[in-house]
Amino acid sequence: MFRPDTFALTALLAALTAIGPLSTDLYLPSLPDIGRAFNVSSTRVQLTLSAYLIGFAAGQIVYGPLSDRYGRRLVLLVAVVIFCAASLICTVAPSIDILIAARALQSFGAAGAIVLARAVVRDLYSGARAGKELSVMGAIMALAPIVGPVVGGVLHTAFGWRSAFAALLIAGITLGAMAWWKLPETLKARAPERVTLRSMLRIYGSILRRRDFLLYAGIVASCYTGLFAWLSSASFILQDIYGLTPLAFAIAFLPSAFGYLTGTYIASRIVSRLGIDRTIGFGAAALLGGGLTMLITLTLASSSSVLSVVLPMSLYTIGLGLTFPQGMAGGLSPFPDRAGAASSLLGFIPQFFAVVAGVTVVALLDTTAWPLAIAVTAMGALTLLFWLLSRRIPPALHKAGG
Repeated sequence: MFRPDTFALTALLAALTAIGPLSTDLYLPSLPDIGRAFNVSSTRVQLTLSAYLIGFAAGQIVYGPLSDRYGRRLVLLVAVVIFCAASLICTVAPSIDILIAARALQSFGAAGAIVLARAVVRDLYSGARAGKELSVMGAIMALAPIVGPVVGGVLHTAFGWRSAFAALLIAGITLGAMAWWKLPETLKARAPERVTLRSMLRIYGSILRRRDFLLYAGIVASCYTGLFAWLSSASFILQDIYGLTPLAFAIAFLPSAFGYLTGTYIASRIVSRLGIDRTIGFGAAALLGGGLTMLITLTLASSSSVLSVVLPMSLYTIGLGLTFPQGMAGGLSPFPDRAGAASSLLGFIPQFFAVVAGVTVVALLDTTAWPLAIAVTAMGALTLLFWLLSRRIPPALHKAGG
């Protein structure tokens, strides 16, 4: 078993967390071809992303209370088995409807890996230390969006779109075996009550009554919604509007992925010194700056300029790397005895709003990237607003959070 405060445990948790973004990023270059293969519209293909988020949101609501009751390790292993089974169905899906349904089931499994990895962090660490751990995990996890589209583009070019889901199946089996072999049980005291709908509603209600939690959840939801607006529309913008091939799209996607890696690395270096709150402030400023820069570049640049979208999104994702892990740490800090349930809510709330944003942006796309620019600017501004409101949280809580 891996011990706490070791890079090996951090890397395993990061890899488990990366299952979620990898399940999206690996097949992004294939979205237009999936539509052509099944002879359906881009809006219909986008439902494979939206269904993923719906299943992901539902899973996150369920796994937290279950892990508080039955332990992190057992529930995590069940989730990985579900992920692997769904990935197999995705690989052989004969229609777009079955692919959409399988994506929902796949995300239900992936949700367990992410919720429980965060809960394990809260079991072992708190405050700025948890923020640093989540940032280090985020930096490792950022390899998924960096490598994912490139590997996905290569797989698509060589073997077709189904190969992306076959690769996810192999990744799921590998990580599941590692978790079974090396992941320790970190839950010290299991929740005494049985997991029922009534008990879940009571637990979630008590968490949602905390103003500090709601503000951190708002920060996390806003910055993530801007990211998903980009993820859901990037392949259509860069391939259909700007004419890139799947492999060229994967390369053009790299700067925004490197931006997130840069942001999480910076956060891991400064959060212990500046604290969660000030780190979020710098990140929120970068988020808004990325959105405003995209509005300006789309106004000034020619319609054929891919950089007018890609470079501003890189600034946005730098802000995301600074903001997202610290918002998670801030939201988890008040709940050492309910880390699973709090982690579930911190996952569900962003996913809910991201579904709406993704569908809306893709539906509004025509021949320009303006819907994306407006969405990421609005989410950057909203993140900054939530951060300003969080400054009114009592100083004692700020101290607890970093």
